[in-house]
Amino acid sequence: MATIEGPLSKWTNVMKGWQYRWFVLDENTGLLSYYTSKEKMMRGSRRGCVRLKGAIIGIDDEDDSTFTITVDQKTFHFQARDAEERERWIGGLEEAILRHTQPLSKQRESKHIPSTAEFDSKVAETDAYLQLLIDQTKALDEKIEQCDDPAAREKYSVIKVAAETMIESIKQSIVLLQMSKQQIADQAMVENGPLTPPLQAAAGSIGRKKHSLSFSKFFHSSASKLGSSLSTSPAASTTELPPIGPMPNSMATSNGIDVPPHNTTTSHSLPASSGGLEENGISPAVDALLEEEGGDMEQDGSVGAQSHMMSAYSNSDMHVPPRVMPMTSYSSSEDEEFYDAEELERSATEDEPPKAEPVQVIASKDDYFDELYDEVDQEDLGSLEGQGSIVTHLLSQVRIGMDLTKIVLPTFILERRSLLEMFADFFAHPDLFVGIVDFKDPKERMIQVVRWYLSAFHAGRRSDIAKKPYNPIIGETFQCFWDIPNMEPSDEVSDSGPVPWVHKNNLAFIAEQVSHHPPISAFYAEHSGKRISLDGYIWTKSKFLGLSIGVYMIGQAVISVLDHDEEYVLTFPTGYGRSILTVPWIELGGKVGVQCAKTGYYANIEFKTKPFYGGKKHQVAAAIFAPNDKKPICTIDGEWNGVMWAQYNTGRSEKFVDTKSMPIIKKKVKPRTEQGEFESRRLWQDVTKHLKEKNVDKATEFKRKLEQRQREEAKERLEKGLKWETKHFHEQGEHWLHHRPLLKRLQETVTRKSRQNSPEGDSEYDSAS
Repeated sequence: MATIEGPLSKWTNVMKGWQYRWFVLDENTGLLSYYTSKEKMMRGSRRGCVRLKGAIIGIDDEDDSTFTITVDQKTFHFQARDAEERERWIGGLEEAILRHTQPLSKQRESKHIPSTAEFDSKVAETDAYLQLLIDQTKALDEKIEQCDDPAAREKYSVIKVAAETMIESIKQSIVLLQMSKQQIADQAMVENGPLTPPLQAAAGSIGRKKHSLSFSKFFHSSASKLGSSLSTSPAASTTELPPIGPMPNSMATSNGIDVPPHNTTTSHSLPASSGGLEENGISPAVDALLEEEGGDMEQDGSVGAQSHMMSAYSNSDMHVPPRVMPMTSYSSSEDEEFYDAEELERSATEDEPPKAEPVQVIASKDDYFDELYDEVDQEDLGSLEGQGSIVTHLLSQVRIGMDLTKIVLPTFILERRSLLEMFADFFAHPDLFVGIVDFKDPKERMIQVVRWYLSAFHAGRRSDIAKKPYNPIIGETFQCFWDIPNMEPSDEVSDSGPVPWVHKNNLAFIAEQVSHHPPISAFYAEHSGKRISLDGYIWTKSKFLGLSIGVYMIGQAVISVLDHDEEYVLTFPTGYGRSILTVPWIELGGKVGVQCAKTGYYANIEFKTKPFYGGKKHQVAAAIFAPNDKKPICTIDGEWNGVMWAQYNTGRSEKFVDTKSMPIIKKKVKPRTEQGEFESRRLWQDVTKHLKEKNVDKATEFKRKLEQRQREEAKERLEKGLKWETKHFHEQGEHWLHHRPLLKRLQETVTRKSRQNSPEGDSEYDSAS
């Protein structure tokens, strides 16, 4: 795909809005040019352009029509008509970026580069075959004239039409080959500077001396037929010819007919001037591409002309010397600036998030401190510019929308803990979770569920800088528990629960990686004393968005409040890693819900991503509804990692959640020496140790060992026809559930006691035991 053109809207900072413009993507030059209208494009009145070499495409997963191009330290914002149109532009842009960003040596690797003589020989050979085809078509024409059978004449006529169509295609192909030859020479001059005399002579041979190949045979087999075919045939009208280099003012044909000078237009240039080759050697078609309406700027390609070009960036409809590629992306006037003007201002502020005030963490007196995992990072990841080659290599492997599940990310961006442990941070405020059962009114219980849910995400981010937790390996588990503030400890151990050593008044948590492809983590939490539990699972699906990475948390969790026989089903937002080339940061986005089928109460929650112009980060809005009511009984808004306020339909308002002042209750985990081989902290301890010591190479080595072991075990199971057996969870339909949740165990206890109290059941139970 050499060229795409069409309407797009661009964001203008001065006007603070979208403006319609006509855009032209030229893959050959690696430029995305824009004009105020299609008519201005035909006249060559360009308003600005975006250089695509080294550019990065970005999309907003919350919007299916907008996209960005980041290059030359600027971010440009565009809006297509719909998702399909956006995909068309993105596909063309990615091809152009790849072509102009990849080193030329790699593009030509292991490819034979034909010489000019070889090229001319092949074109001459093609021309000879073309002449044979023309002669055969003439013979066929004579045969048709002599044929008396109407049916046979019709068959011959069909063959003739097909042959003539092929002839016209071959003619145009030869013309395009000759044009491409000169265009390559022109492009080489742009990239590598003026050609040496021998090369210059070869490159200009088309325009300055006669070739052994006669243009006559393909340009005019007759003055009427071919002249009209190149100007009016359907094929010619739909074929977009690339700009060419110098061409002679006239070409002598074999039948003595002079061919007019080249006057072909492209989809992105105005018609060439009638003078053919200018004295300065600049192709009229290329010259017309950048000619300013009414302008008279220098065209000699000299240093002075280049300086003139750079100083004219603020002038309307600027004229750029055709053989000088723009040194940077530009817009022709200040009111046309459509890159993100806030980028530079934010570089020292938003791109480097302000240091958050440390949140108070409450630990139990008997808590075990693990120096590898419990010590929060004090060091920021900082800018990734120092890792530029690694990040660039990573970006070269992916395309917009690509699933990143199987892409190996560099170790230096890893957070020192497993994803399973991060899910445990949903319960950083365990008192809010277990407090759900304390409310007698179903409305208040729903409000408390939403309160806990909105408080559940901030603790998972230990730093303002985005880092990625370890991808759990299949069979990996994580176990922990919490002491509940202001709740008397219990001596009764819940030995049948998910964490056998946990007491009845503790909140216990267990997580297991139940699948590797797709990556699914199942987790379960319960407080047996309060008779409340949560059973959930999340399938993390990553997607490359250009300057961002989207992580979809597909799945659900079900809160069971046993004393009221209620279940609350909730879903999870999407996580985004933004600004992955500078200082990455996390935000949440998407619409989620909380529903209770028994009571009919439900809540709609929207995590709002930051708009590219203005707006605030980390915004969330929620509305809680009573059964069959269209108006909410409570609305909540604020920052999911800050303060959220609630407004009730009674007129009362309150601070709903304040994550800045609420202390985090530290989870309690067994020492690594007492953990099983596949428990997260013990499993990843070598990787964590070397990351903590900033020995990335060693950390990567141990990480690869774990991943390789997982691959070998999977291969062995495949060869033996074995299926992976999970430890604590099982699949039921599309969901993953804990083997022995609190409700099931309580039911078993009731059944067992009833049998024990029954004379017949007692003996039956004893025999079963």
